[in-house]
Amino acid sequence: MKLKGVRGMRDLLSDVTPAWRWVESEFEAAFSRYGYREVRTPIVERTELFARSIGESTDIVGKEMYTFQDRKGRSLSLRPEGTAGAVRAYVEHAWSQREPVTKWWYAGPMFRYEAVQAGRYRQFWQIGCEAFGAASPSVDAEQILLLDDLFRKRFQLPNLTLHLNSLGDADTRPAYVEALRAHLKGREEALCADCRRRLETNPLRVLDCKVPSCQPVLDGAPDIGETLSPQARAHFEAVRGLLDEAEVPYVLDPRLVRGLDYYNRTCFEFRSGDLGAQNAVAGGGRYDGLVRQLGGPDTPAVGFALGTDRLVSLIPEGLRPRPEGPTVALVAAGDDEVFRACFRLCQTLRREGVAADVDHRRGSVKSQMRWADKSGARYALVVGPDELERGEAELKPLRSDSRARRVRLDRLAEGILETKGGDS
Repeated sequence: MKLKGVRGMRDLLSDVTPAWRWVESEFEAAFSRYGYREVRTPIVERTELFARSIGESTDIVGKEMYTFQDRKGRSLSLRPEGTAGAVRAYVEHAWSQREPVTKWWYAGPMFRYEAVQAGRYRQFWQIGCEAFGAASPSVDAEQILLLDDLFRKRFQLPNLTLHLNSLGDADTRPAYVEALRAHLKGREEALCADCRRRLETNPLRVLDCKVPSCQPVLDGAPDIGETLSPQARAHFEAVRGLLDEAEVPYVLDPRLVRGLDYYNRTCFEFRSGDLGAQNAVAGGGRYDGLVRQLGGPDTPAVGFALGTDRLVSLIPEGLRPRPEGPTVALVAAGDDEVFRACFRLCQTLRREGVAADVDHRRGSVKSQMRWADKSGARYALVVGPDELERGEAELKPLRSDSRARRVRLDRLAEGILETKGGDS
């Protein structure tokens, strides 16, 4: 039987990984500019962590997690998102005692058993950040600005829209939930099975439903913005004011609730018109009660996460980096002694910082030249017995119309770098 990968968990091969590494490096640089430091949390956590943080009534916990028992009967799960693990680490290591404000970022694979479709996989990659200890609306705006700068300027994403909402706080949420539940009561027959269940467990999730039949039921539903407390309203207006000053366009979206139970106050989502129904590229918001909920001190917090898979698919083709070949490919035009000399030269170049390769198949000079060209190398250095005896060889450009030049073998790296500098 021919073995295949698990459905929904795809291979990222060498033709696409340069684009992924570029995206990750751009985010790493941006996080550094904004004062965020990297953390790496385990892929496996106790199931209870996600049930307590994400919410037992959510689809993620109820339907989508990869959960299993270890040999001692403990329930463990592959992480479906990154915030819960970051908060757990923040609490477990008493990080609030080390610094008043903590800004972390992370990147890595997450796992959800979802329907596989374009831009959605069961193992997917996320980049995200969390800021603990600052209640100011400026932190909310800062994270949105970080994303907006990268998405619009660095990655030049087309058809991008920022959606913005406030989910209120503990003073206003219960009253709004009851008003929404009252609006939906008597309309259950028009709701999908999941939303009928959500009506009892968490009516806010009905607002986020993508099933077409559920949308008309929401017509005339109460607007959470009309029930905000003075404090929540002031916070939201401050976020909007900072975005307005930065000239970042946004759409006020009273139905934006995100898919996790821990959000309060600001929530936001960047959406692309090029992704179909699953159009979220990045999203996040404030979750001021989660640290306390998981056993830590009362700590304000805000964060976001984005799907790397979707982001890379949206970046215009001309911006995506291509796999780079070696700077120089050495072609052995001779016997075993010549090949061994090329092998030694190749290793010397690598130690001196020049990317180099040699055709280990030892074919004809013609086939080695074909290999050199296909490898993407900028230059080919053909070395034969005469070249070895003279201590120099001809360096042939493969990617430009520049003329070949002779280089000394005992100063090969220097000669290649000089040639490269002249060609650039």
